[in-house]
Amino acid sequence: MENGNGYLNGHKPVANGMVACPAAFRASPAAPMVASAEATLGRHLARRLVQIGVGDVFAVPGDFNLALLDHLIAEPGLRLVGCCNELNAGYAADGYARAKGVGACAVTFTVGGLSVINAIAGAYSENLPVICIVGGPNSNDHGTNRILHHTIGLPDFTQELRCFQPVTCHQVVINNLDDAHEQIDKAIATALKESKPVYISVACNIPSVTHPAFSHEPIPYCLAARKSNKMGLEAALQATVDFLNKAVKPVMVAGPNLRVAKAGAAFEELADASGYAVAIMPSAKGLVAETLPRYIGTYWGAVSTAFCTEIVESADAYLFAGPIFNDYSSVGYSFLLKKEKAVIVQPDRVTVGNGPTFGCVMMKDFLTELGKRVRKTKRNTTAYENYKRIFVPQGQPPASEPREPLRVNVLFKHIQQMLTGDNAVIAETGDSWFNCQKLKLPDGCGYEFQMQYGSIGWSVGALLGYAQGASEKRVIACIGDGSFQVTAQEVSTMLRCGQNSIIFLINNGGYTIEVEIHDGPYNEELTAAIETATGVKHDCLCFIEVIVHKDDTSKELLEWGSRVCSANSRPPNPQ
Repeated sequence: MENGNGYLNGHKPVANGMVACPAAFRASPAAPMVASAEATLGRHLARRLVQIGVGDVFAVPGDFNLALLDHLIAEPGLRLVGCCNELNAGYAADGYARAKGVGACAVTFTVGGLSVINAIAGAYSENLPVICIVGGPNSNDHGTNRILHHTIGLPDFTQELRCFQPVTCHQVVINNLDDAHEQIDKAIATALKESKPVYISVACNIPSVTHPAFSHEPIPYCLAARKSNKMGLEAALQATVDFLNKAVKPVMVAGPNLRVAKAGAAFEELADASGYAVAIMPSAKGLVAETLPRYIGTYWGAVSTAFCTEIVESADAYLFAGPIFNDYSSVGYSFLLKKEKAVIVQPDRVTVGNGPTFGCVMMKDFLTELGKRVRKTKRNTTAYENYKRIFVPQGQPPASEPREPLRVNVLFKHIQQMLTGDNAVIAETGDSWFNCQKLKLPDGCGYEFQMQYGSIGWSVGALLGYAQGASEKRVIACIGDGSFQVTAQEVSTMLRCGQNSIIFLINNGGYTIEVEIHDGPYNEELTAAIETATGVKHDCLCFIEVIVHKDDTSKELLEWGSRVCSANSRPPNPQ
């Protein structure tokens, strides 16, 4: 995934954002023969995962997937990471896909599949390609009237498949070997092209069976990049240039679908060429550099970074690149935006004002060409100059007294000082959303949170997967005590994998230790804990529990919560 500093975590996508074959494979004039004993479906699937960049598969064993797991373990390019439960394995694959561009998990039939499905739904909502592999029933049992264990007691084996259909972009059930290679390749290709999860069910008795279709190394395939329609691209560019040139104080806002389009660098080039003020939607944090010359912060309606809302909503033209507008991102539908002032750029289409909409226009192509055209016209820095006029720097948190209880704003002041380009931040659903949003990310610092789906407990599994996929980063996770309890088991897997992340557990539960909260020197303890984590324990997984008052919440959470609550409690419209 791109950000303003090249490629997030050093994982470089190929041209136009498609996954291509490694150079070693492309150079081979013909795929070599495979020893007959290795010409199996299991080996083919394992090699395909390695080819697309998957180095770790997050798995929970079960009797239906054991033979398949044997082949994944045997593949030199794969590590099998055993997880405590299927939900966490899915969250880990989600986090890994954020770091590497694609992730994979492997579970067993129904009892495992229905457990992982919540995580797969989250990956679907966040546009993450995750290969969900399920070990299915014996091929001889399909079409019979038999009842199997790990099911709900019906002879219909399609329940799991039907559950996965709404939360994956492609599903295959492999019960024979004749077309298995084609089914696997199509599923993987669809995941990469659509940037969504796919479901692959493999009958438990066929991964180890040899077949002529697997007698060669998997033939490398390169996914052709989607290309813009030239006439549509030209028309969209002309309409947008005319629209923006009429504006007095245009602004640009980055949205989360920049990740799908892999258009972060193109967005930054346009920002440089145009002179426009630049903001980000909250779920786009980390996708563009916050060190851009005219960066004004996070646009999140009433809970935006200071003075950002005023500049964006008072603009007479705003270009949104890859936005997702929902009740959360719009703070209970309270945005003061007008469609006629907006250029909305999505991964494959552009809408200018109230119309027209130009289809088959790829975001990366569009932003790149738009940058070239606005560079030839007069740069417009009016909105940013207005921002500088009204901006008043936020005050520093007041100094803490030696024995004063620790405050959340003091904690995040310390976290800010820790951040470098070698870090990444993961924010759990809850108040960490708002506090982490205020962090100023240095160049190269990654950032992830799950805004669209907002699944409590996501961050623990995602931390495991992200850290496994971005081993060159030291990941800092901010997690509330309630969220942590949902998925805490996976800390044991982090330890087993030798990860060195730092978990700040923000405990505002108000347990029996409240007396100590008021009496203990917690600010000094925090400083000492951070010094230990970044010093002698730099290579270790560090867990820092931060005890704060139960009512110590950000003003943004209070504002956001009241507006979302208001939106949720609207009475029914008259019938």
